[in-house]
Amino acid sequence: MTIRAFQPGDEAAQVGIYNEASSHLPKFKPATLDEVRRRCRGSDFDPNTRFFAMANGLPVAYASFHANGRVNFPWCRHGHENWAEPLFEHVLQAMRKRNIPRAFAAYREDWKPQHDFFLAHGFQKARDMVNFMLDLIDMPTPAARRSSALAPLKPADLPALAQLAPEALRTTDVKELERHYLQNPYFPAEASFVLRNRSDGTVEAVGIIVANPAYANPKQVDAAMPCFRLGAFGTEGMQAKRIHGLFSFLCRATDTNRLGLELIGHAAFRLHQTDVETLAAQAPSDAPHLLRFYQHHFRKQGSFPVFERNL
Repeated sequence: MTIRAFQPGDEAAQVGIYNEASSHLPKFKPATLDEVRRRCRGSDFDPNTRFFAMANGLPVAYASFHANGRVNFPWCRHGHENWAEPLFEHVLQAMRKRNIPRAFAAYREDWKPQHDFFLAHGFQKARDMVNFMLDLIDMPTPAARRSSALAPLKPADLPALAQLAPEALRTTDVKELERHYLQNPYFPAEASFVLRNRSDGTVEAVGIIVANPAYANPKQVDAAMPCFRLGAFGTEGMQAKRIHGLFSFLCRATDTNRLGLELIGHAAFRLHQTDVETLAAQAPSDAPHLLRFYQHHFRKQGSFPVFERNL
């Protein structure tokens, strides 16, 4: 029994294993060699996070994880499913050696074998990630007079951001939040903005609008795919799908509707000189005050479950 880390040249074997093992699943999309090679050439790729099981000198199964704790299902060629257990345990041990405290997995709602696998290995369903969209012509009417003042998000605002709804964030570390929201290579710092209380200047809410015509049209994506959306609060440090017109906001569980409407009105104003016609959004089910806002004002596109366990 041999399990080894990724080596250059394993890309073709990975494509073959995945396509053979998952072709029967709903909405299966074949992996391509070009796609896998591109990801393996990325500056953030770590070959020691991807492992292959070998039989007679050939790769017959693989599994992987990410530094943020995301773990993948162990895909096996037909007849080699016995490798799933040792391969997955090898991945979990590698994560523990890196002191990763918690593992999570996300797959389509209709991929039941994967759900059952993770539930059988100590994972529990933590939340659903729910995707929404809203055509700008259907936007709700904002309040006639704002009770809060809008301003760009600054580093000094980040401690307040972390306390608005920590249950909706993947991190409350101020340095990590600064890297994600103010130093992100995929959207500018000015994409984020805050609502301050006019009386005392405290941060009441934070919003973001990601607009880039090179990114995907929200009406043309499969919203049931387990893709975290770039810019949505709660996707810090994640590999994310880039969506043109992504709107997201964060606030405490009081006065959510007013604050959300003020932020979305400001986002729409900023989009006047762009080609954005539809807003996209994503919200976690374990932040119910935020989820209710989107359910009331947006149209649901789809969702996917997230499973978690401590390591």
